[in-house]
Amino acid sequence: MQLSMVAAELQRYVRRIPPLPLGSTWGRRFVRWLGSRIPTKQFDGVTVDQRNDLNPPVRIYRPAVCRSNAALFWIHGGGMIIGQASQDDQWCATTAQRLGIVVVSVEYRLAPEHPFPAPLDDCLAGWQWLQQQATMLGLDPSRVVLSGESAGGGLAASLAQRLVDLGTIQPLAQLLFCPMLDDRTTINAELTSIDHFVWNNRKNLIGWQAYLAAKPGVGAMPAYAVPARRENLQGLPPTWIGVGDIDLFYQEDRLYAEHLQAAGVDVTFEVVGGGPHGFQNWAFDSAMAQAFIAKAHSWLQARLEC
Repeated sequence: MQLSMVAAELQRYVRRIPPLPLGSTWGRRFVRWLGSRIPTKQFDGVTVDQRNDLNPPVRIYRPAVCRSNAALFWIHGGGMIIGQASQDDQWCATTAQRLGIVVVSVEYRLAPEHPFPAPLDDCLAGWQWLQQQATMLGLDPSRVVLSGESAGGGLAASLAQRLVDLGTIQPLAQLLFCPMLDDRTTINAELTSIDHFVWNNRKNLIGWQAYLAAKPGVGAMPAYAVPARRENLQGLPPTWIGVGDIDLFYQEDRLYAEHLQAAGVDVTFEVVGGGPHGFQNWAFDSAMAQAFIAKAHSWLQARLEC
């Protein structure tokens, strides 16, 4: 992919993104170690509480002024193989502060050491903990939005499907940033040849293969392993999906939005021209990212007021 396809404002950010050695055990461990060395920031008007005593651990963002008894349950990205809750401190703290809601981020186990269903089980356990502790946190358990980015967006989509089938309290809505939804993308030779910025199809193959512990893109998959493979999408909550048009996941995200809409789900599909994968995270301070985040917050605020 040519750099000229990236929105001009984001090109300088893209140039600074280092290659990630994800194809080996030592490489993944090194990337995880680097992520763990990022110091915790302080955010005005928000306290951050890391609860390592829980299984799985969660990270709780509390605004100084709560303006709602709703909450956001967040799942971080990383292709199923890297990442940690703290990497999204800025997004989670900003959302807590701007909307006046509690945000809870789950620290799920990673593949290949912990393949499916372990990461999804952790997300479910974190969701259930939030439901059980809602009163203590001053929340209404029926007013929790399920959200995530990239692999976390895919896990959020799978969790929403699982919660529908469990028949328990449902998410108020789901908010998905460039979600990783379909293992069949890995066998699309045309997409592989494009070599997308940030997250390309070679990395995508590594992530899906680690998560599924099987060759992705072929054969049947267990329920909830691949959200885009589910046929019946009825009963899922109102959904916002946002993605850049040069993101590897653009096609699968668009198709999932269409399938949700066909199933009667209220869907908003937000596309950003020239937006590479996850730009609202690594280019958080850019005007493009802030405009994108503002649209997500506006949609979220409207759901909270329903």
